[in-house]
Amino acid sequence: MRSRLHTPVRQRRLATAAAIATVAALMAQTGVLTVPAAAHGQSSAQPRLSSRDVPILKKDGLRFRDLDRNGRLTPYEDWRLSDTRRAQDLLSRMTLEEKAGLLVHGTLPTSGDGYDTAGTTALVGDRHVTTAITRLSKAPAKVAAAGNSVQAIAEKQRLGIPVVISTDPRNGFSVTEGQTVAGSGTTAMPDAIGIAAADSPKLTEKLGDIIRREYRAVGIAEGLSPQADIATEPRWTRISGTFGSDPEEAGRQVNAYVRGMQGGSKGLKTDSVATVTKHWVGYGAQANGYDSHYYYGRYATFPGGNFQDHITPFKGAFDANTAGIMPTYSILKDLTYKGKKLEQVGAGFNSYLLKDLLRGTYDFDGVIVSDWGITGDCPQQCQDTKPPASFIGPWGVGMPWGVENRTVLQRTALTLNAGVDQIGGSDQPSYVVQAVQQKLVTEKRVDEAARRVLEQKFQLGLFENPYVDEEAAGRLVGNASFQSVGNQAQADSLTLLKNSDRTLPANRGKVRDVYLYGISADEAKARGLHVVDDPAEADLALVRLADPRGGSDLTGLEYTGSEPAYQALRNAARSGTPTVAIPKLDRPLVLTDVARTADAVLANFGVSDTVLLDTVFGRRSPGGTLPFELPSSQKEVEAQLGDVPDDTAHPLYERGYGLHYRAPKGH
Repeated sequence: MRSRLHTPVRQRRLATAAAIATVAALMAQTGVLTVPAAAHGQSSAQPRLSSRDVPILKKDGLRFRDLDRNGRLTPYEDWRLSDTRRAQDLLSRMTLEEKAGLLVHGTLPTSGDGYDTAGTTALVGDRHVTTAITRLSKAPAKVAAAGNSVQAIAEKQRLGIPVVISTDPRNGFSVTEGQTVAGSGTTAMPDAIGIAAADSPKLTEKLGDIIRREYRAVGIAEGLSPQADIATEPRWTRISGTFGSDPEEAGRQVNAYVRGMQGGSKGLKTDSVATVTKHWVGYGAQANGYDSHYYYGRYATFPGGNFQDHITPFKGAFDANTAGIMPTYSILKDLTYKGKKLEQVGAGFNSYLLKDLLRGTYDFDGVIVSDWGITGDCPQQCQDTKPPASFIGPWGVGMPWGVENRTVLQRTALTLNAGVDQIGGSDQPSYVVQAVQQKLVTEKRVDEAARRVLEQKFQLGLFENPYVDEEAAGRLVGNASFQSVGNQAQADSLTLLKNSDRTLPANRGKVRDVYLYGISADEAKARGLHVVDDPAEADLALVRLADPRGGSDLTGLEYTGSEPAYQALRNAARSGTPTVAIPKLDRPLVLTDVARTADAVLANFGVSDTVLLDTVFGRRSPGGTLPFELPSSQKEVEAQLGDVPDDTAHPLYERGYGLHYRAPKGH
């Protein structure tokens, strides 16, 4: 057994390489996408076309979709032309109302196993909205069928513009309203913070590649990920979606993730998933760790003068040509950067952050998608709301920080003029139309944003082939080879923090009776173990621990002792039975008492019971190291600087710490 306190792990287990090789072979053999992965635009190779209602034209021995149904090959229908030329041609044929529909990012209305037909028709047909998020969590074949129904509605419209369907992450273990979607048949892998703990950009790219193939198989062409925020404020509740506290390491992981999702670093292709990297910029420095979905959490602060570090991970996304960027909700409180005092408005309204810094300094020319609801209202009831109450209420959804007293129309103009191309969470393009008609926004600005959105639709191949094979989606998503990589990633992320008297790996020859808390008894019984209710009767006790979310504001990182899981841990340890604590580190929890109580501490970032028990009993080895330091007390957390990584005075475990063991012979 050995520990590495300061240097993150850089070599993965041979099992990871073997699993990756296996899935690579499968990917070479299996292709559910009807669109080839060849470079887009100005190609003479006939792409595969799919239509339900649109006629097919034949010209020069080639086939094209007659999207406008005029019986002639219109330039935007001609896949031999460049994406830019096609977008310009289509834009010239669109009404202001149709262009406005490109500038909002709506939500597909779910109903049963799919989408509400009337609601979707109103969204896509009546309001011309052709980018929309799905929150549908159903079996892959059903998600694919639902997506096809949306494209069938889209192709009936005047110009036949396909819909880009987007999603929040749906392959991890954390499910949070407005942030992630519960996986249903998708390949299960650690949350992003666990991918950071595994510390292998090669593995990260492979996981991104699996996600890409699963998304496109079910008709999803855009991922609202990755998070390039760095975890500098330990109390912040969105750390599980980040790649840790070190800006350089996070940048490498972000770069690898974007490459995996987009199929390389050369920009979008016909089999890519467009990534929307978020949240530009400084979201990880939230004051007191508060959530900026809420009015009380609207500020990020920089007492350590460390704003530059928060930009660093985004450079990894830029180097990989991320398709989109999402600004943070937050107001960067009283920040002066390079002599510029920033306007005290959320980043989606901040022209310096979007035009000067993002477009100017970093030369980003993709689509800027605002976070959800920034043009919505937040009346007094909304401003008074705090967790655990939802940020969604009778008022709807509104995070217009810094411009709360403006109207929806005024906010629409402000965000577009500040540099946002697409307003997230809005299904009302009429405000864009009104803004132009009232000369609050120029039509030239609308055309600029609409061109960016259209070019990406062409790059993704959706004008030729918007439909997916529903049966093939059911076979590919979550298949055994994909899951073997996901399982190995889970094991590689498990981080052993304490292991007194070689408690782990448990010897299967000596452990028969087990006490479990938060772990499936059926999974244990399937291994021939006997599950007992009294830890005193067990040979080994295993206790999962969730984030305590302590204190009146739910940002506390310490266990109070009143939590049922913590009481189970304490009772097991008091019984004299060797006890393993298994905390889930959605944030850098204070584990001082846990480490004092348990014989072994095996931290996880999202792990199935199968992989967990495999690791406990030595069939797998824990491969992770901490992607952030763990503080020793809540008091030290409150004293640290929220924009500076890993700066508590006396951390219990430093970033990069992790113990390791190999399976003993005979396991």
